[in-house]
Amino acid sequence: FFFFGIRFCHLQAEPGEARALLNGAGRWLLRAGPLWVRCTPGVRGVRRPRGTITCLKFYGNRHLISGAEDGLICIWDAKKWECLKSIKAHKGQVTFLSIHPSGKLALSVGTDKTLRTWNLVEGRSAFIKNIKQNAHIVEWSPRGEQYVVIIQNKIDIYQLDTASISGTITNEKRISSVKFLSESVLAVAGDEEVIRFFDCDSLVCLCEFKAHENRVKDMFSFEIPEQHVIVTASSDGFIKMWKLEQDKKVPPSLLCEVNTKARLTCLGVWLDKVPDTKESFPPAAEPSPVSKEQSKIGKKEPGDTVYKEEKQSKPNTKKRSLAGDSKKATKESGLVSTKKRKMVEMLEKKRKKKKIKIMQ
Repeated sequence: FFFFGIRFCHLQAEPGEARALLNGAGRWLLRAGPLWVRCTPGVRGVRRPRGTITCLKFYGNRHLISGAEDGLICIWDAKKWECLKSIKAHKGQVTFLSIHPSGKLALSVGTDKTLRTWNLVEGRSAFIKNIKQNAHIVEWSPRGEQYVVIIQNKIDIYQLDTASISGTITNEKRISSVKFLSESVLAVAGDEEVIRFFDCDSLVCLCEFKAHENRVKDMFSFEIPEQHVIVTASSDGFIKMWKLEQDKKVPPSLLCEVNTKARLTCLGVWLDKVPDTKESFPPAAEPSPVSKEQSKIGKKEPGDTVYKEEKQSKPNTKKRSLAGDSKKATKESGLVSTKKRKMVEMLEKKRKKKKIKIMQ
């Protein structure tokens, strides 16, 4: 677990690389390892944020998106640590970012009272919606079919296909963090010690439980084999792990807790990846990348079908080459046998000639 207690920061654990984290502190994007800190200058000609970095979001282990106080959204190469593209996103500051599970879309909210949808493939604005108030959180659902926009203590639920509000949930206090536990269940924490689970379809509170002695500042949820876990951080200095039940109407049970003795403002969780068992399989048993993509998307891309056909054609070519080799081998063996026969006949003729000379 990582936490940071400065005046203002957004912390994001970097996936796929050990002992590294990102922190937006002031106008700098910092990459911190165990012994070093490096600032990223960016690509020449690409405008970099001049204000405080207000939000950071990874997509995979290759790209990072940042939002800043000057209204810029920047796309970073997380391998070379260069700013690839910058977009003037909002007239005010960018307060929150969320990336669609597909990686093709992003949502941002800012202090200009707008909700903006971004086409990340082309790096341009796709849709702008005036929401009449300054939202401070926006979050996609796990499948990306809906998203929530948070304004103070109000949660507006939007459907992707209609881009309209399907329902509104009101919390008792100002909301500080939300996390989707499933496509329809949302965990909500605010300026209080209580966490609530809401059903986004029925708009009903499924359960609530006292998580901390002070306000809950941030949450994170993840799944491991046979367990669904939610992690909470509070101003009381405690980080706690809770085991979620399958029935979300049942409050979660506390797994463990640690007192950091600090005033926590945000939370990032590092998940140590389990080694992929597919790497130990022989090459013939490994599923092809095409089958993975088709299982995820359910569509066949032209490039994928060609790739699949090429892979299938390889064994055939091998069979042909093996058959050709066997034919060549039989021909060569036939040639060798005829040569041997001729040699034997020559030797017999010589022997007969010697015998005739002796008898004479």
